[in-house]
Amino acid sequence: MLAKAVFSLGLWLRFAAGQSTPGRGPQLPISNSEGDILFLLDSSGSVSYYEFSKVKEFMWDLVHPFTFGPKDVQTSIIHISTTPTMEFPFDQYLSRETLHKAIQGTQQLMGDTNTGKALSYAKEKLFSDGAGARPDVPKVLVWVTDGFSTDDISEPMQLLKDMGAMVFIVSTGRGNYLELSAAASQPPEKHLHFVDVDDLPIITKELRDAILDVIQANRLHAVDITSSSFHLMWPQLLSQETGYYTIEYAPTDYPARKRTKQVSGAHTSLILSNLAPETTYEVALIPESNIHYFPPQTTRVTTLAEEITPAQVFISESGPHSFHVSWAPTLDSVLGYQILYGPLPGNSVKLLEVDGRSNSTVVENLAPNTTYLVTVTATYRSGKEKSLSAKACTQEEGSKVRHLRFEDMGPNTLKASWDAADGKVQGYRVRCRRQTGPTSVISVSPQVHSVLLTDLASGTTNKVCVKPMYKNQPGKGLCRMVHVQPEAQEYKHRQRA
Repeated sequence: MLAKAVFSLGLWLRFAAGQSTPGRGPQLPISNSEGDILFLLDSSGSVSYYEFSKVKEFMWDLVHPFTFGPKDVQTSIIHISTTPTMEFPFDQYLSRETLHKAIQGTQQLMGDTNTGKALSYAKEKLFSDGAGARPDVPKVLVWVTDGFSTDDISEPMQLLKDMGAMVFIVSTGRGNYLELSAAASQPPEKHLHFVDVDDLPIITKELRDAILDVIQANRLHAVDITSSSFHLMWPQLLSQETGYYTIEYAPTDYPARKRTKQVSGAHTSLILSNLAPETTYEVALIPESNIHYFPPQTTRVTTLAEEITPAQVFISESGPHSFHVSWAPTLDSVLGYQILYGPLPGNSVKLLEVDGRSNSTVVENLAPNTTYLVTVTATYRSGKEKSLSAKACTQEEGSKVRHLRFEDMGPNTLKASWDAADGKVQGYRVRCRRQTGPTSVISVSPQVHSVLLTDLASGTTNKVCVKPMYKNQPGKGLCRMVHVQPEAQEYKHRQRA
């Protein structure tokens, strides 16, 4: 298999009090993992200052979502240089803030690329209490290299893997694929990455997920976390015949609200539901075996904030007698929607009911040139209701400009004329988008049905649009392309397709 390569390559309004559109916040912390992660950092003179700084950014991006602590994730750095050096022990920086500063402050040592020496040194430190490493937790080695080493790496790397370390290699140079694929844990397509130093962010999530598989595999952890549930998973300790599991869980702030479930020894997962949003739960897995004693496993899981719908209401496709209403997001927890609409001002209100799986509907049989207040209410399966309102305007009936035409008025000048639109027109807006030169916008009174367009360059094609303006909103515009001939300033026009 060849080296794995990575290439870099309408209207809505919110009226409901206290509601806001959810934004994309920072990545949620990962709190259900435990392991010692050691970075083997090429700090030799073969690495430029720029490359070294990009690798430091990559290391922090890779680990920053983890929760750090004596029962969570610990990390350390060993420099590859003439003599290997540990930047800091595993148990020195146990918060995101202090670890971030420590990684930022790491200085390049220069010297030779003695990777074999660094691996032998890493084998001592990764399993050493004196370096802050812990027994009986997963061990992960992440080696970031430009692909070159001045000494042999095969023997010390194999010793590391034999002792249980999972080895991931990121090569930012022209490393020997056969050598590196043999050095990485198997299979190489999961544990070996070749990527340009500027493209390191491309592999960050994939590598982090692979590390997470290692440090979560041997303990109780949660996946598929929502605002009201999460999926517990644990290693297979028992069987149907040898015992069962007791799962205890309670909010951290209210331990007296502890709940208990039991499943057979054949299970390795369980979904806990009907949970409170934005709440941290303490969870314990107690294996009840009739053969061996297994210590309880614990984890801490925080549910997500409750999603609210509708968070956005959109009005589109407005006509004289109808408009389209849509909303977002669509949630499984919603039973159905009610759409209330009525003219403003006024007390007349009508109701539409829509299935909870839908996110839009068409409101029909409306009066033209009228402003409506539209309220979308979501009814949740729990009985709760959430509402959001928006204003919508129907168009004037027959509110389109007709018969737009042009007349030559001399050098670089045309006269645009049109037939009046229907209804109570407040005026017209004429936009001329020149092929060369600035776009101009002219507003005229409702009695005026023509304008002069000047400064039209010879040999250019220009777009002219006329739109009627009504009290509540613009009507439908009419656009044509007009061509100014190079010499005689004659013109021709065609309707926009």
